[in-house]
Amino acid sequence: MKIKNLSEKLITLGIVAVIVAVMYILGVQCFFKWLFKISCPGCGMTRAWVSLFKLDFAAAFRYHPMFWSVPILGALYLFDGRIFKHTWLNYAVTIGILAGFFACWIVRLAMGWQV
Repeated sequence: MKIKNLSEKLITLGIVAVIVAVMYILGVQCFFKWLFKISCPGCGMTRAWVSLFKLDFAAAFRYHPMFWSVPILGALYLFDGRIFKHTWLNYAVTIGILAGFFACWIVRLAMGWQV
């Protein structure tokens, strides 16, 4: 990977972090929930990671069962979707993670769970 490409991606992530921080300060903790009045597919992720840092794995899983996938998605983003040697495996992992997020979200909506 080229350094310029990595720098651009890190800058993009920094900009996103600043936007999220500004939204949080303005009282809009989740743009999706603010806009549509329902939990987003990632709702609970921040609390899951805070729990993980406290080594409370059960709470992390309760807040969001897909918390473990964030580092994988980050690596896929930083390395242009190629963290495994075989292309099909990169696609399979990405699709599997996205399916997990979608399934978790649908179950939460169907059960009326608000995180």
